[in-house]
Amino acid sequence: MLPNLIFMTTTRKISGVTLAYIALAFVWGSSFLFMKIGLEGLSAGQVALGRIALGALALVAIMVFTRRKWPREPRVWLHLAVVGAAMCTVPFTLFAWAETMIPSTVASIVNASTPIMTLLLTPLLLPTEKLSRTQRFGLFIGIIGVIVLVGPWRMIMSGDSVSLPGMLAALGATVCYGFGGLYMRRFLAGVGYDSITIAAVQMITATGLSLLIAPLVSLGPVTLTTPVVLAMLTLGILGSGIAYIWFTMTVRAWGAARASTVTYLTPVVGVTFGALFLGEGVHWNEPVGGLIVILGIVASQGLLERFRRPAVAVQ
Repeated sequence: MLPNLIFMTTTRKISGVTLAYIALAFVWGSSFLFMKIGLEGLSAGQVALGRIALGALALVAIMVFTRRKWPREPRVWLHLAVVGAAMCTVPFTLFAWAETMIPSTVASIVNASTPIMTLLLTPLLLPTEKLSRTQRFGLFIGIIGVIVLVGPWRMIMSGDSVSLPGMLAALGATVCYGFGGLYMRRFLAGVGYDSITIAAVQMITATGLSLLIAPLVSLGPVTLTTPVVLAMLTLGILGSGIAYIWFTMTVRAWGAARASTVTYLTPVVGVTFGALFLGEGVHWNEPVGGLIVILGIVASQGLLERFRRPAVAVQ
């Protein structure tokens, strides 16, 4: 009876994390569409500040309603301020700015390089975890994929509208995501707070940081139409609020590298929504580069070797 109860409880936990992972892919994949709509009435800095502040409000409301206790340790707040900057303030601003120059479909594909950036930064933030030969091979393939995705030859060809600053800004955002996930794993893995509390403090500190830099990046006229307001509410409450509960839950259950593979699915959602609702297209090198990046991620996890191994006959 007890073993069955333990199995059922474990299965329930695994299912919960898996569902959170899938929901995260859908919500974050659609965020590129909502950012593009938000930019129709707001500047890039205003889009970033708006989604962070709305996300923080949603999480504070959940904290108050569920009567959770706020962390009292200064070090927890300090570490989460770093995470808030790396996972929210900086990348949200970079992605919003990038989408003023590149389509939402391309931004969602670039986002797929997050696990490669995580691998690239792992030796720096987790020096005790040396990359294996398999991981180095996957990293090499992933870097090739990023080069194909950016398409430097398109910069040389005259008349091509590809934006190098936009692509670099989007890639910079993925570097921030990789850093933030690893930082969280190193400094916050053992804290005794649940995912909601961690996400709430992270978004509050990110809001504070965003307000500090607002005079520099969030100025400009504001035009609030119904689509812009609805896009920002969805982007903030779901994409920047509840989604971070799901991501924190996944990082703590699966680790930063495995949790970052949610970006396998976000390009599918992002490209589909961008094509359906915005009529955006993609250049051939962008999905090809994205696929090579995903191949590198798969290779880095040793999945290709598993497929190559002969099946063992069961006697």
